[in-house]
Amino acid sequence: MADDLDRKIIHGLSCSPRVSFRRLGEVVGVSEQTVARRYNALKRSGVVRVVGLGSPVARGRSEWVARLRCRPDAVGPLADSLVRRPEVTYTSIASGGSEIICIIRSPAGTASDNVLLRRLPRSASVLDMSVDLLIHPFGSPGTTGWTGGEGSLTDAQVRRLTADRPVVTGSPRPAADEDRPLLEALAEDGRASHTRLAEVTGWSAPRVARRLEALEASGALVYDVDAVPERLGYELNATLWLQVDLPRLQEVGEALSGHDECAFAAAVSGRHNIMAVVICEDAQHFYRYLSGRLARTEGVRGYEISVRVRRLKLAASLILNGRLIHPALA
Repeated sequence: MADDLDRKIIHGLSCSPRVSFRRLGEVVGVSEQTVARRYNALKRSGVVRVVGLGSPVARGRSEWVARLRCRPDAVGPLADSLVRRPEVTYTSIASGGSEIICIIRSPAGTASDNVLLRRLPRSASVLDMSVDLLIHPFGSPGTTGWTGGEGSLTDAQVRRLTADRPVVTGSPRPAADEDRPLLEALAEDGRASHTRLAEVTGWSAPRVARRLEALEASGALVYDVDAVPERLGYELNATLWLQVDLPRLQEVGEALSGHDECAFAAAVSGRHNIMAVVICEDAQHFYRYLSGRLARTEGVRGYEISVRVRRLKLAASLILNGRLIHPALA
């Protein structure tokens, strides 16, 4: 079982995915060798993967939250087929095994332009489906995401790790065709060294460093730190669908994104205008969160809960037997 140091390392990587082991060690108070050893152990055991991805916004893609209510006997096969599609991310089975929740990236401005979304309603396995646009994620990029609370970094430590990260100004710009080998290598390992990236691109290491900096600054390259909370002692995962007073939408969304238990919060279209992914140790921890921090958040008029039964896919990783793997290895 992972300990507080492992959680600090994962939190640090979430804030600065390509931070050096030396600097991360300085921030958390251990040696560079200790950080490297712990990270490599987490990576080998499939607990964590750092991946670099082309920004869907920069490529003109919209993200849609799909909720599929299915026949119980058909949920597994349908979910397994969905997770193998590259446009489908963050897929889980919820609500006692009768619901699939996933994010679908559409290459155009409306969901009707996505072939997958047009086909799903015609499947005999799908009893009901709702698809809502993910309008706006809350929180500051690079400092948000689930930390687990205990063992997470302090605000001062986060500031030390993020001080040198580029700030994207304006609309993200897409990567060039010549960047494809670089992005493919980062999708396999977001912490690949400049030397390794030079090998796969045929560039020099200094050119790799310059191109990485340019892609990050333009918003074309984003990073995700995929982790398996169950392997870190957090067994209960749920999606909250909140109805929030419109004048308080931004206020409530930002407040939620700052909660230790909240891995993700975003404004969405549809009957519920905020979705939030919450990760807790167990049912009692979840109840304390609902009756505590969430209950004290003014502006929430109603909510619905989808408790996850099984997580199948994160940003760029499949979950197989409790381990994160690259989709190509499945």
